[in-house]
Amino acid sequence: MEIKVVNAQNQEVGSVQIRDEIANAPIKQHAVWETVKWQLAKRRRGTHSTKTRGEVRGGGRKPWPQKHTGRARQGSIRAPQWVGGGVVHGPKPRDYYYPLPKKVRKVALKSVIAGRLQEGNVIVVEDFSFEKPKTKQAVEFLKNLGLENEKVLLVVPADLDENTYLSFRNLPNVKILAIEGLNVYDILCYDKCVFFKSTLPKLEERLS
Repeated sequence: MEIKVVNAQNQEVGSVQIRDEIANAPIKQHAVWETVKWQLAKRRRGTHSTKTRGEVRGGGRKPWPQKHTGRARQGSIRAPQWVGGGVVHGPKPRDYYYPLPKKVRKVALKSVIAGRLQEGNVIVVEDFSFEKPKTKQAVEFLKNLGLENEKVLLVVPADLDENTYLSFRNLPNVKILAIEGLNVYDILCYDKCVFFKSTLPKLEERLS
């Protein structure tokens, strides 16, 4: 598949070839679902915690005698049915991570990239940089591409200069992501993917 390359002013300056095995890869929905589920599970902190009846403060004394009161028998005011009592089967700190085969992750990434390419939601721009941090310039760049009202994933090389990074950082609908960190969940979360031209060899290397 051939994709045109534009500059920061949205003027066509050339084209690049994306291998057909990537551009026309079959979209494996189940692999994508598994990968997104794995990514979200991996991000969970797992610090939630509740106290059982043995951990709640108080409740050591029996609230009233077992018999002859006319009330239901109770052993502790910290039993689960009491206000302020312990929690039954509540969450405890745990790690939600589980392993997912690399092949599944690779198939999922290839699927979402192919889907975005087939939808026409991938834009390749010639590498550029800003002389100083200026969010106004970043907004102007998005307007030139007609993306000012879109959610944009900007995929950049790892050695992106700090001025460009700082210029885009404050924009609420833009996420800057190094090519090494490209992942299924972020691609699905954004309407358009804008790739710096220099990131494409890395992309092909990862998906080959």
